[in-house]
Amino acid sequence: MSKPTVSRLVSTRIPTAYGDFQLCYYSNTLDNKEHLAFVMGNVSDAENVLVRIHSECFTGDVLGSRRCDCGEQLDRSLQLIASQGAGVLVYLRQEGRGIGLLQKMRAYNLQDQGYDTVDANLLLGHGADERDYSLAARILEELGVKSIRLMTNNPLKIQALESEGIWVNARFPLEATVNADNEGYLLTKVRRMDHLLKVKPAAARVSVRTAHDCEPAD
Repeated sequence: MSKPTVSRLVSTRIPTAYGDFQLCYYSNTLDNKEHLAFVMGNVSDAENVLVRIHSECFTGDVLGSRRCDCGEQLDRSLQLIASQGAGVLVYLRQEGRGIGLLQKMRAYNLQDQGYDTVDANLLLGHGADERDYSLAARILEELGVKSIRLMTNNPLKIQALESEGIWVNARFPLEATVNADNEGYLLTKVRRMDHLLKVKPAAARVSVRTAHDCEPAD
């Protein structure tokens, strides 16, 4: 089976609180969704580029929902890229770990009935995580990125990118605030999805460090 391809249709300047980014819009041969990349600085032919592969989360990214850590991770990633002066945030349109907004909202109702995030997806007939990272790899290749430092707590994301030919030199963990609404969700990520998190009591911090982790510094 041939790999999907991407085409950059337009790029435009997006000024943010952290500085100016180029927003790149991609079409592709896998789906009809609008995948994006926020790019700061010169990343073409660059090694060890600070990268975040972020899956769309309307409730967290736009509405500021406290049920997850997505919005905080998005904001923190852009802040860290800006602090380095260069980097990429690939924004993949795969809401709800790939099941879409409608089904994610139904999963939320199941979670309010006592099911965890994995079982809620399974009860709706979905996998625990249906995301695909092949288009993220193609976007990084189109941008000319040679190797990356990946901001993630998910080791499966590293494996997926490496299987697509992206060289991940290091992992930079992202911290998120634990609260009463997302503590169970974060614990499920650790216990059932192998995320590299150490969840402390609610209102504390999620702190992640391993021997292979790095700080986002040159």
